Amino acid sequence: MATYRNSTQIVAQLLSATKESGQQGIRTNSLLMNSNLSHNRLTNFMENLTGSGLINKIEYDGKNAFVITEKGKMYLEEYQRFSSIASSFGLDM
Repeated sequence: MATYRNSTQIVAQLLSATKESGQQGIRTNSLLMNSNLSHNRLTNFMENLTGSGLINKIEYDGKNAFVITEKGKMYLEEYQRFSSIASSFGLDM
């Protein structure tokens, strides 16, 4: 049976991939492969994350890249902490 991710899980995955890329940022193609989302859906998520201040869009080597902000790091840490607590009670996030 296939399990589907909710929006919160997708946001956490995108933030995690962005955090792992470091200060040079992660490009859209890498995010597409990492997240398993369509281009349109990824674009919507990245616009929302940029608009809420969790990531910044930068230009790197003439191409757009995304870097996580301090606010994004705090959000990701809190999500991971909450997810850990929920799973200790047998709840799925």
